[in-house]
Amino acid sequence: MHDGPLRDYYETPFPARDADWRQVDYLAIDFETTGLEASQDQILSVGYATVRGDRLILGDATHILIRPTVDIPEASAVVPGILDDRAAGAQPLEEVLPIILHALKGKALLAHHAAIEYEFLNHACRNLYGYPFLCPVVDTLALEVRQYRMQDQAIRSGDLRLAKARTRYGLPRYPAHNALTDALAAGELFLAQAAYRRSKRPPRLKDLIVVS
Repeated sequence: MHDGPLRDYYETPFPARDADWRQVDYLAIDFETTGLEASQDQILSVGYATVRGDRLILGDATHILIRPTVDIPEASAVVPGILDDRAAGAQPLEEVLPIILHALKGKALLAHHAAIEYEFLNHACRNLYGYPFLCPVVDTLALEVRQYRMQDQAIRSGDLRLAKARTRYGLPRYPAHNALTDALAAGELFLAQAAYRRSKRPPRLKDLIVVS
């Protein structure tokens, strides 16, 4: 692997799987994209913030617009509120990806329906650097599914959406379709989920991850 952002990222060890969840740093992250297929769609914006211990660190919360290489489909522009003229002044992905990788160094990736963020990062790293992206991944949606199954509860349509999942823990509703807001919302949801599990037995990272 050549010198560069991905090699720098891999030089920092991943968190230990056996570590108490409170001893692990996480990067709560969310992408707004033109669609759900990493092989053909593009990232429009990224929002992220660190979760450390049992706190969401707002001081390093970051939101970056990413310039697409093609015109944004009308549906994508309406839903995330990102317009072509606004995105034109954004940074290209090749400048933003090193920033994201630096923020992820030594952390677990944390997201709601984290397969989206993971696959887009993997595709971007393969395209720009020629190597895959690897990272321990914690998915708040997957944790919520486990909770429903443990309680033998049926999952109804919409129950696993981020806003609906937050209401189960008494968390407020935030405006949707903003990458940073959704990243913060996922971080708060994770802390609530971990606190609930902690009442039984403090989980370790390996109890929470879906990809390692």
